[in-house]
Amino acid sequence: MRSITAVLNHCMRIGALLLAVAAAGCATHNTVSDGDDRNLMLKGHDPVAYFTLNNPAPGSPAIKAEHEGVTYRFMSEENRALFVKNPDKYKPQYNGFCANGAVYAIPLGGNHDAFKIVDGRLFMFGGGNSKKYFEMDQERNLKLADNYWRTEMQGSAARPQAWKRLVFKVPHYKTNRELAAEWEARQVKK
Repeated sequence: MRSITAVLNHCMRIGALLLAVAAAGCATHNTVSDGDDRNLMLKGHDPVAYFTLNNPAPGSPAIKAEHEGVTYRFMSEENRALFVKNPDKYKPQYNGFCANGAVYAIPLGGNHDAFKIVDGRLFMFGGGNSKKYFEMDQERNLKLADNYWRTEMQGSAARPQAWKRLVFKVPHYKTNRELAAEWEARQVKK
């Protein structure tokens, strides 16, 4: 039989593990850790370059700025200055999480190389499929995503929010399989 001390130690280890997992889920932005930058947006890519080059471009670890507690890197001092002057113009919507996920109030994904600029706003996607599914009904999806961002995602910890909406799905939720079938059906009609 295990001693009381062994059981308590085991419980403390489990509690510490659960606390670490919970703390990891407290992120409100889609960030990575790279070198000295623990909360790096866009995997280190320059947010201004999406607008000026219409492509992702790696930023330099030597040229960066902080905004809303996260770090952005830039490919030039000029891009850094543009960002610092008006960060809301260049920062990704939904704090860099996938715009198609935001349609379902699920803050996941968001890759630096899957993006779209709509009405001067930068949207990130989990990949090419997420982007094309979003574009199937872009106007509706923008309204849904903006609403969920304002009403429940903004400022919330990403993981608990995602878990909540993966269990308690929004009324219009569609699986990837359903979205793929809808996209395929649209291609046949063209």
